[in-house]
Amino acid sequence: MSSRGGLDSGLNSSPAVANVDSDPDGPKLFTWAVVRAVPRMERGEFVNIGVVLYSQHHEFLACTQHLSPGRLQALDPDVDLAMAEAALRAIGSVCEGSPAAGLIGEQPRRARFGWLTAPKSTVVHTGPVHSGLTSDPEAELAGLHRRLVLHDRQPW
Repeated sequence: MSSRGGLDSGLNSSPAVANVDSDPDGPKLFTWAVVRAVPRMERGEFVNIGVVLYSQHHEFLACTQHLSPGRLQALDPDVDLAMAEAALRAIGSVCEGSPAAGLIGEQPRRARFGWLTAPKSTVVHTGPVHSGLTSDPEAELAGLHRRLVLHDRQPW
């Protein structure tokens, strides 16, 4: 079978993360999700308005935010922009572990990331969780934000 996911691809061998962890200076696992604004749930249309990134190894949890009123109003002229801005502030508070985040802000980073990425039926929520390897989670977050939120056309 193909080496891209078939039976001979090595998918049942030891996980790649074990190899990464054996190199103390190498890149480490991180997970991330896009923050989306979905003005009208029934239509399923959304605008990417931020990114949340978590790396246990780097003790890193942070988000980016960029609300484009024009793009949201193109999907729904009656969208509640103040509510979307408040939701973004709340996400930022949770990432920071701020007292403004309440009890969830007191939780470890891993729990806060899990809470942020749990499925929600709200106008602002995260998309699916993805993972990768990085030596610099802050630079990774900035790159994801540039490509997925600001739509920078530079190659990945």
